[in-house]
Amino acid sequence: MDTETLPATSEHTREKIQDAFAKAWNVIVWNDPVNLMTYVVFVFMKVLAFTREKATRHMLEVHRLGKSIVATETREKAELYYQQIQAHGLIVTLEPE
Repeated sequence: MDTETLPATSEHTREKIQDAFAKAWNVIVWNDPVNLMTYVVFVFMKVLAFTREKATRHMLEVHRLGKSIVATETREKAELYYQQIQAHGLIVTLEPE
């Protein structure tokens, strides 16, 4: 009975796998004139599982500085947070760390 072996992974493939699992993407929430501060705290608690204190801290950062990096994650998880936060009506972007 012959056995087959998988081909060796190339360096390029190895790098792509490492990049995919590296926590190298920032989720940034931007200030807007529409949403109430209490609503932003609610969204952070619901989507990001922040405590009320942490959610309030990030909300105040958004309010005072215009933006807050609310998470640094793998690209896949960052995109999930992006979609969920955006679905709640907040302005959010992703950028490489």
